[in-house]
Amino acid sequence: MKLAIHKRSGSFSDRWINYCEGKGILYKIVNCYDSDIIEQLVDCDGLMWHWSHMDYRAQNFARQLIFSIESKGIKVFPSYSTCWHFDDKVGQKYLLESINAPFVSTYIFYNKKDAISFAQNTYYPKVFKLRGGAGSQNVKLIRNKRIALRLIRKAFNRGFPLTNKYSNIKQRLWVLKRDKTVTAFIHLIKDFVRIVMPKERHDLLPRQKGYVYFQDFIPQNEFDDRVIVIGEKAIAIRRYNRKDDFRASGSGLIEYKPDLFSDKIIEIAFRVSKSIRSQSTAFDFIYDNNGKPLIVEISYAYAQGPAYDKCPGCWDKNLKWHNEHINPQKFIIENFIKEINGNG
Repeated sequence: MKLAIHKRSGSFSDRWINYCEGKGILYKIVNCYDSDIIEQLVDCDGLMWHWSHMDYRAQNFARQLIFSIESKGIKVFPSYSTCWHFDDKVGQKYLLESINAPFVSTYIFYNKKDAISFAQNTYYPKVFKLRGGAGSQNVKLIRNKRIALRLIRKAFNRGFPLTNKYSNIKQRLWVLKRDKTVTAFIHLIKDFVRIVMPKERHDLLPRQKGYVYFQDFIPQNEFDDRVIVIGEKAIAIRRYNRKDDFRASGSGLIEYKPDLFSDKIIEIAFRVSKSIRSQSTAFDFIYDNNGKPLIVEISYAYAQGPAYDKCPGCWDKNLKWHNEHINPQKFIIENFIKEINGNG
């Protein structure tokens, strides 16, 4: 068996490469952006590529490349079924509704007239989102009709950028206030510098327009629960909202105790993951007034490092808890190798 790994510093590939070297697994470094990537994979049994939602190049072709490679009979992580809806809340709405997953009620409109009619007749607050973005970027609480109509007009005119440099600064300020570390200060300074001298071509990401996306606002949620399913293992963290904010994603205020999480959300995560044939899925859950868990959104990828490594253990598919060292990227490559060998 031979793996192909697209190497990107700071991505899951760091741990995948370390795993291969530690276990003596044959692998080669490939570049998925090369025109001859199909040829590079001729002698390989599987490709592993942690592609980023913030990379305009990957957004242009990652899904099409993955589908094509799978059509050739080569296994891929993430598979097409794992990632076609990655950073695409619009796609996730249809997918989760199609399998009757417990999903926060969501409304999408593709023309201005229908969107205005909805805004004039619905109740508030509502949550407005763009189809892409992580860490609570591009998520706003809409408290009244006037604000909703303003956003609708913009959506069907010049639209919205997928990234907001000033939102990044606000997030960095929050992290500095929370952590009070030199590292947090350095990251803040770097983001200020990027405003003047941008390093990444975020301006090449598609401008968001021609649709509007609203979700019901579910009150009295002071946290969300994130459950990640990888193969037959699930881990969970609880993320608390920032002060005076309804959003938990990106707050960094995390608890890990397993008794915080009901068997119900672990069971739902396993069931939905199996239904959508996903190799790796992070589910974000909130709760309605009756305590019913509702999925807000899903993602194949997530932060690498302490946020999940600190989990004290995991659940198996029978909802039995196991105390063990957690390394999600190790779980991914182990599961992927089983898949290649026909045991996944």
